[in-house]
Amino acid sequence: MSLPEPSGIVPPGEFRAALGQFAAGILIMSTLQDGVAHAMTANAFTSVSLDPPLVLVCVDKGVRMHDAVLDCGYWAVSVLAADQQALAARFARSGRDLLTQFDGVAIESGPKTGCPVIAGSLSWLECRTWATYDGGDHTIVVGEVLSLGLGEPGRGALIHHASHYRELPAS
Repeated sequence: MSLPEPSGIVPPGEFRAALGQFAAGILIMSTLQDGVAHAMTANAFTSVSLDPPLVLVCVDKGVRMHDAVLDCGYWAVSVLAADQQALAARFARSGRDLLTQFDGVAIESGPKTGCPVIAGSLSWLECRTWATYDGGDHTIVVGEVLSLGLGEPGRGALIHHASHYRELPAS
């Protein structure tokens, strides 16, 4: 069976709308570059492998976090709880002042990398970049998990669906 020839490029707005129907968890990715913490909100994240423990996150090539995470080679992700929507919105804004972006945010330094992890998150992972792949306007960053932690059980998760943050109640 032969596949049909592509009839054209998918319109970006329609592509975004279709993918927006996929509910995704929300996390904050962080790294250090020359001693300065960088962070961004992400939802393009998934597990890759149990042995070795690998995860991936997709980083827009046009944001300053992109170069920071590639330069450092170490990074952390903090999976946000339902009540942490303000943090998701904060770190999704571009142009934040790097030196004050964590002011008033409860963070801890990851024990292996020193990358900031968000206190009160559902879980966190520290990673070392394992591989990177071109992904169009993003870079797919695969990380080997070096350490992790779990937050308090029984809390709901923050998700993104149809262009809005939503709370997923604890089960």
